[in-house]
Amino acid sequence: MHIELIALGLTIVANLFLGGLIMIRSYTKAYAWYYLGITSGVIAWAIGDMMILSGHSALMLDLGRILFYAAPMFIPMFLWFFSRSFPEDTSLKPWHVLAGLLPVVLFVPPVIIFFREMASVTVGPDLNEVSPHVPLFYLYGAYLVLFFVASYLTQLNKMHRLRGISYSQVAYTFYGIIIASSLALFSNVALPISGIKGLIWLGPIFTLLGIISIALAIIRYRLFDIRAAILRSLAYITSLALISVLYVLIVNIFQHSLFDGQTTLASQTFNVVAVLFIAYTFTPLTKVFNRLTAKFFYRDAYDPQTFIDQLNKVLVNDIELNKLLQEVAHIIATNLKAEYCLLGIKETKFQPIRVVGTVKKDFSLKDIKAVRHLTPHLTQTVTITDSLTSEQSHLKKLLQRYDIAMICRLAPESEREQEGLGYLILGPKKSGNPYGTQDTKIMGIIAKELVIAIQNILHFEEIENFNATLQQKIDEATRKLRNTNEKLRQMDQTKDDFISMASHQLRTPLTSVKGYVSMVLDGDAGPVSPLQRKLLNQSYVSSQRMVYLISDLLNVSRLRTGKFIIEAIPSNLAKVINEEIEQLKETAKGRNLELTYEKPEHFPTLMLDETKVRQVIMNFIDNAIYYTPSGGHIHVALIDKRESIEFTVTDDGIGVSKREQPHLFTKFFRAHNAKRARPDGTGLGLFMAKKVIVAQGGAIIFKSQEGKGSTFGFTFAKAPLLPKTTPPPAPAINS
Repeated sequence: MHIELIALGLTIVANLFLGGLIMIRSYTKAYAWYYLGITSGVIAWAIGDMMILSGHSALMLDLGRILFYAAPMFIPMFLWFFSRSFPEDTSLKPWHVLAGLLPVVLFVPPVIIFFREMASVTVGPDLNEVSPHVPLFYLYGAYLVLFFVASYLTQLNKMHRLRGISYSQVAYTFYGIIIASSLALFSNVALPISGIKGLIWLGPIFTLLGIISIALAIIRYRLFDIRAAILRSLAYITSLALISVLYVLIVNIFQHSLFDGQTTLASQTFNVVAVLFIAYTFTPLTKVFNRLTAKFFYRDAYDPQTFIDQLNKVLVNDIELNKLLQEVAHIIATNLKAEYCLLGIKETKFQPIRVVGTVKKDFSLKDIKAVRHLTPHLTQTVTITDSLTSEQSHLKKLLQRYDIAMICRLAPESEREQEGLGYLILGPKKSGNPYGTQDTKIMGIIAKELVIAIQNILHFEEIENFNATLQQKIDEATRKLRNTNEKLRQMDQTKDDFISMASHQLRTPLTSVKGYVSMVLDGDAGPVSPLQRKLLNQSYVSSQRMVYLISDLLNVSRLRTGKFIIEAIPSNLAKVINEEIEQLKETAKGRNLELTYEKPEHFPTLMLDETKVRQVIMNFIDNAIYYTPSGGHIHVALIDKRESIEFTVTDDGIGVSKREQPHLFTKFFRAHNAKRARPDGTGLGLFMAKKVIVAQGGAIIFKSQEGKGSTFGFTFAKAPLLPKTTPPPAPAINS
């Protein structure tokens, strides 16, 4: 009798300890209060049992019967409440509460009354028996069975729905409760109905199995690694024990069958042979047992070093990102026995988001953005979904929605509080077990190595994409440039055609105008007054300038078409310069300029294109007149040097800025100050001057200082331009 009381007392103490422990840890959770209800019911039940077993007064027996039969009715009710709220900590709906409380409220009073009045208690020296009224006892048993079955079904449904730690928590609860409740129902319902009534005190003790399993499930994650270690130790010890028993049995059987237990030389020899046999077969047999136990106890086991070596081989050899991610995902999923593994790399400057792995999963952009926003706030790199706290419930729901059991942020050490490069996600383990401490540690190591490998590949991709983009832009710019160049070429051709046509059309009437003005000046139309002569001279000079401009335009057109030809004839350059100065003297005088000419006394005849050179001379002097302010000086000089001749026009006019001097002799270019002084210029005079002089073997002379004046001219080597003398004919020889 004392053994039963001690066992029940220990049961009460264990329930008090576990109920208090869970309340201290999880008093904010609804399921903790339901667990407290279960343990309180067991305590009341055990107390009632103790009062029945040890009671000698009618009052103690009556109170014991009430507790013994009423308290167990609350246990399955609270168990059902617990099953519905654990482990998600979901709130019960009103109909759940009503469905649990209503049968208790309706059924407890009649149970108490009937069992108090109709139960008989027989007190003996060795055993206390409680014999209930049988019909009500059937109803009582049906009530208990109904609620227990409801709890089983609720937990089975959750086991099909949940994964990872949540699955293990429900599994702990389910298997513990089903064993405990089955034993309790057997000892307290089935046996009394069959007539065996002396074991009812075992009911509260049997429930301790369920109470402990629920406590382990609530304490959850931190104990799973301990559980794995315990299982491994038990498997190893069991293997050694079975092998030892097997050897002992074999040796004993042979000893008794061959030597009848007597110690002889033959039996000692047999013992030596047996020892040798055991020593030889022990290691192979141990390996066989290890393989068998590993199949059941080590389903999720892997060798971390082999795991790391496999990954390093891939990380070193692959430089194509998608291929690397695919192989890494396969290695991780295989070693960790995960249902799937995915690696997601966030978008870069050249690539969109990339998700690669062992399966294809569709994620909404809204959820991706939410996870990317929430994960940088986590302190750890590797996060197990079930370990997230209530403050991280939003992230936990998002991960559970896609069946993600573990998420690993691929962030460099310097960016721990930032998003990083991307994420590695794992589905639940195929075994249904949660990820443990070893898994998180190994994934932390892998994450660091992955970050380095991915960073290197992304840098390489960036260089490749930059080169490709640069080449693409260069090709595009080249294509546009070619198109633009072709259009400009066409426009230039159109312009040249127009200039050529306009020049030819203008030249004929202008020649007539110039000829008639010349005839009037010569007196062919009668006497000319001084004023008329002055005006006609201005008209003649302007028409001559127009003739030169048209000649420039024609020469530009001829240059393009390849028809620009130098027609060298014997020319007196000194006379040509004098004629041009005579024409421009009046213009210079009208602008209050001093125009002087340093003419050589003797100057050789040179082979030059007189018309084109005359145009160059006129252009240089005309420019000096227009770009020299009133009161300035213009000096024209022709110098016959020993090896060369030199022509210069020097003024003290506006000059040319140093910045614009390199462009001065290009087509259509005009300096900024020249545009202000003479808006009607074309920019062709200097361009054609250089073409004409260079085409005849000469060189342009130019020097200028802005605001102080300029010198324009040309120089020729003398020898190549001297006329060829024809040798006299040889005298006839008379034979």
